[in-house]
Amino acid sequence: MRRHATLRVGALSALMLGAVTVSASTSASASVAGPGFAVREWHAPRIPGPMPTTRPGAVAVIREWSSKNWSGYALTGTGFTQVTGTWRVPRVQVPRKRHYRKNTFSSSWVGIDGFGDSSLIQAGTEQDWVNGKAFYQVWWEVLPAAETPITSMAIRPGDEVAVSITGGTPDWAITVADVTTSQSFTTLQAYSGPETSAEWIQEAPTIGRHVATLAPDTTVTFDGGTLNGANPGLVSTEAGAMFKGRHQISTPSSPDSERDGFAVAYGAIAPPAPSS
Repeated sequence: MRRHATLRVGALSALMLGAVTVSASTSASASVAGPGFAVREWHAPRIPGPMPTTRPGAVAVIREWSSKNWSGYALTGTGFTQVTGTWRVPRVQVPRKRHYRKNTFSSSWVGIDGFGDSSLIQAGTEQDWVNGKAFYQVWWEVLPAAETPITSMAIRPGDEVAVSITGGTPDWAITVADVTTSQSFTTLQAYSGPETSAEWIQEAPTIGRHVATLAPDTTVTFDGGTLNGANPGLVSTEAGAMFKGRHQISTPSSPDSERDGFAVAYGAIAPPAPSS
């Protein structure tokens, strides 16, 4: 089924309440960072944010939407039952000394639904700075449940991760693979969302009832995206940036030459589009 080429900004999506405890003792990736922390974290639908204003030095590709917790590309339409994407796990930047003990969080993921509704099926990677240390892990989630860490896989910055979400009857298949280390994980989960949007997103996840402070990651490059088994044909009007108040804090690039990927950078300046 052909997707709509123009995005529609939906009404404010309700935050889904849920919780998960993440600790060094329960995550296979704890050996990478080992921060020994426990937080309540989940990945909410898009929370609409202010529209951007043009100002010197802020090169935004946004045309139709912005968000308080998402940046990246979102396509709307009907009958979306399959989405894929790959990226390299970004590295959390060590904060300046005066912010060294401030906890920050980020997630990179692909998913279906959640742009203008409260349903969402997704999977991705988590890049956090907690208690003065970096922490990385992979996860999957089907709202209204909270994030489920994939404890059988350990990831590191620079690893190439591939995610595939495929609809079925009655269960959907969620597959996460670390191409660099040849690790993989698949789970079958019941899902009955409206199938009206698909996304490739850099997110500030929700901790408790609040959107977390976004971690200052290195630039993330999404590539090899597919939608319903075909090239998504991304265009800049399908991109959106993340805002904290009126400050633009995460910005996507224009699509790459194959229109199946893009880059996302921390801050208000769009990174160059990847070559392919």
